[in-house]
Amino acid sequence: MSVRDRRTPVTLLTDLTFRLRARAHPEPPPCACPTATLADRPDATVVRHADTVAKAHAPGTPPETLTPRLRAAARLPDVFLPPLTPAPAPLGDRLVTYWPYGTPVDPGAPEDAPWEAVGALLARLHRSTPPPGLPPMRGPAKAARAVARLDTVTHPATTPVRRAWHHLPAWARAEAPMPAAGLCHGDLHLGQLVRTPAGDWRLIDVDDLGTGVQTWDLARPAAWYACGLLPPEEWHRFLSAYREADGPALDGYDDPWPALDVAARALTVQTAARAIVKSAAGERPLDEVESALVDACARMSAT
Repeated sequence: MSVRDRRTPVTLLTDLTFRLRARAHPEPPPCACPTATLADRPDATVVRHADTVAKAHAPGTPPETLTPRLRAAARLPDVFLPPLTPAPAPLGDRLVTYWPYGTPVDPGAPEDAPWEAVGALLARLHRSTPPPGLPPMRGPAKAARAVARLDTVTHPATTPVRRAWHHLPAWARAEAPMPAAGLCHGDLHLGQLVRTPAGDWRLIDVDDLGTGVQTWDLARPAAWYACGLLPPEEWHRFLSAYREADGPALDGYDDPWPALDVAARALTVQTAARAIVKSAAGERPLDEVESALVDACARMSAT
């Protein structure tokens, strides 16, 4: 391995910014546009320059899975913010993709969350035919990794979370193939939504995009609603918008919960596991929201 490949996070950020500036402004002279780091996590580094965004994906991301996901997003410009390039570019041990900038949902104003847009976009995605070669969506695999990280901590809350996890069917634990193969986002939440300059809402983040059980995409809002963390009116706005846009995941269900139950329980366990790991790392007790998630896992394991 070369010295360049053993890049530090600071070097990665510097090199990514340099690449992004060259992409946004290929002609000299150098511009004076501001550059901002939008995210800097072990699994993703995202930088904005002017109206262009560069994302360095997680180390070890295979190009043979990321490339078909990019192509799938490019084929759905009425659902996804379209990528600016058809394939990722290497940068050391990372793969980089380029995107137009979109304005995210304001986390400080949850009452203004565009639940109707989320439901309609999701229905449009679910009605689309998966292109050939698209890999399975990664939702269950990410949930399994979150639960596996409980092995790194000692915490009394791990017991009900593990018990709830083992009550799930094998496909939800990424131990068996998923029983359906519709097109899925794989990691839907409000942070995956941006507004374009034209004022339209679009989905972002293709890392988990693939084929699988489509109720997974409805499961995080469902789980938060079931735990008392999402107000009923917001949940019903989202659910109604999905149904009104002919979302297929709930076809044949007047009551959505028989369809949503497994995926909602899996997302509750995943989120609770992440909360426990974070609280242990910060040497702090679980907060109110985190405790509600663990309590939900205890109720699930009891039934």
